[in-house]
Amino acid sequence: MRTLLAAILNDDRAKVQQLLRTDSALATHTIGEARLYRSKIFHWLYVGDTALHLAVAGYRVEIAERLLAAGSDPNAALNHRRSGPLHYAADGYVTGPAWDPKRQVKTIRCLLGAGAQINAQDKNGASALHRAVRTRCAAAAKCLLQAGGDPTLKNISGSTPFHLAVQNTGRGGSGAEIAKNAQREIIRLLLDSGVSVALKDGKGQSVLDCARTGWIREMLADGA
Repeated sequence: MRTLLAAILNDDRAKVQQLLRTDSALATHTIGEARLYRSKIFHWLYVGDTALHLAVAGYRVEIAERLLAAGSDPNAALNHRRSGPLHYAADGYVTGPAWDPKRQVKTIRCLLGAGAQINAQDKNGASALHRAVRTRCAAAAKCLLQAGGDPTLKNISGSTPFHLAVQNTGRGGSGAEIAKNAQREIIRLLLDSGVSVALKDGKGQSVLDCARTGWIREMLADGA
């Protein structure tokens, strides 16, 4: 399993194919030890995750296709956070050196095509759309919305993706210009999708109530 994970990390597609031909069961094996990957792919892998989780976290779409063909479950969510591969694919670090929104979208489409449940929620009630919005992945958010992602779905704290879009989510790099531009695009996408700014969260606050920044309130007022 370690050899397979190393091949995924290095995007060594030939090695992955060789390993799966030798032992296709590797596609369904779970990780026995949590680890934070910092190089080439930046993401936590938890106990219960599969090789597919790592592949999609790094937008290794060609490898993800091979793993799915070998039997990987696109809805596997056995880690303590109950996060499936689609959740990992929707995560992003827009200020990171390996940021690639086009490959992220391809990865998301690959998982959806394989039967990933688009509105599946993790332990915190977050869907893939929640994650894409929180991490300011505009292209991923657009892809998920177009594919049927529910922008009104509430997480465990009662926030919808639209509520997350208008607030500081605490994500690292959220103050960077690239993240702010993505935030603008996400808000516009949600407005264009017809989601009301009067949509309320679990505390009874509307999207407009949650917006504190001037330019965001102006966008919402224009779309109201």
